[in-house]
Amino acid sequence: MSADAIEVLVVDDHPLFRQGVVHSLALDPGFRVVGETASGEEALALAQALLPDAVLLDISMPGWNGITTAERIAMACPATAIVMLTMSEDKDKLLAALKAGARGYVLKGVSGKELAGVLRAAVAGEVYVSPSIAAEMLVSLTQRKAPDPLQELTDRERSILSLIGAGRTNREIGDALFLSEKTIKHHVTNILQKLQVRSRVEAALLASRHGDAGRGDRTG
Repeated sequence: MSADAIEVLVVDDHPLFRQGVVHSLALDPGFRVVGETASGEEALALAQALLPDAVLLDISMPGWNGITTAERIAMACPATAIVMLTMSEDKDKLLAALKAGARGYVLKGVSGKELAGVLRAAVAGEVYVSPSIAAEMLVSLTQRKAPDPLQELTDRERSILSLIGAGRTNREIGDALFLSEKTIKHHVTNILQKLQVRSRVEAALLASRHGDAGRGDRTG
C-alpha cells in the first residue's frame, strides 16, 4: 500500500456487499479503507473524524438515505469526493445525488477495477455517471416532444381560438359566448401572445396544425 493511497469510507447497509467492496479495494495498493458503516448518520460522524479522500455511499438505507447523507457530508467535508454505489437506475435519484454533491453515480454491477477507476476520477475532481444511465438520460432528452403551445391556453381561450379558426369575427364570437366584443379582443390579444403569433390567421393555422383547439374545452 503506497503512502499516498486514496483513503475511502464505505457506507452500505448490506454487510455482505459492504465487506465485498472493502475486500476489493484492499486488493488495490492505491486504496486504503479507513472506515465502514451501515448508517448515514454514522457515516457523517466518521467522515468528519477521518476526513477521507472519498466516500462510497449506498442510496437506499434506513434512517438517512444516501441523498441526505451525501448532502450532509458534502457540506461538512467539501474536500471529500462522494460516489454513490447503488442498484437504482432512477434518473431522478441520479439528479438528486449530483445536486446533493456527489461526483459519481455507479451501479452495483460494476467490477472492482472499474470502481477503482471511478474513485480515482472522483478524487481528481471529475464527475462520473454509469454509461447505461447516462445513455438512457440522453435518449429521454432527445425523444422529449416539443411543448404544445395550445396547452398554455385556458378553456375560454381555446373556445375563442376554435371560433377564430371557423372564421368568426370578434363580434360573432362575443355573441356566441355571451361576452362583449371588448372582452373578446382582450382574450384574442392574450391568445396571440401565448401562441407567439402576430395575427388571427397565424393563430388559426397553428390551431389547425395541432388539431381541433376546442377538444380540450369539450373534454375539460
